[in-house]
Amino acid sequence: MGQVKQVQNYDVLSRLNHWLVAALFLAVFVVGFAAFEFMPDGETRGAMIGLHKGLGVVVLILGAWRVFYRLKQGFLAEASTMPRWQEVSAKLVHWLLLAGIILFPVSGMIGSHFGGREVAVMGLFTIPAGPKVEWLSTIGYGVHVPLAYLTLAALLLHVGGALKHHIIDKDATLTRMLGRS
Repeated sequence: MGQVKQVQNYDVLSRLNHWLVAALFLAVFVVGFAAFEFMPDGETRGAMIGLHKGLGVVVLILGAWRVFYRLKQGFLAEASTMPRWQEVSAKLVHWLLLAGIILFPVSGMIGSHFGGREVAVMGLFTIPAGPKVEWLSTIGYGVHVPLAYLTLAALLLHVGGALKHHIIDKDATLTRMLGRS
């Protein structure tokens, strides 16, 4: 267990965006996984894919805000002293998550756009279909699924690390993202 440091909480905007993007990312992943892996072709599957794409655009918009805001605000100091490998791992996971919430939806949008498919965004607006450029669509979709799993793996490491800090280290890593350190 590391030495606990005096730490500050994340501000309200950071906490709100963190939890909102996390919930939406999980929703996009679950809806996409269900639609593409378990549903037979048909209207319901098409609606689920449409929901997956629309939520993906929302993740991109909020994710871009999250990345911009995090870079502008900077990162808080670690809540406790820990071994160097844990510090490096935590930073790597955070950067993977920040990259994933941008690259994951962008790759899907490239696949759709250059596959000649429009994307309706929650009834608010529609991103028109682009010209069919098969190789760009193939690249977009080809990296989309691996990026989804990489981002999900980083998310699981992130959650595991936060729980380890809370349960084992008993530091403020988790509670400061809840606003209660």
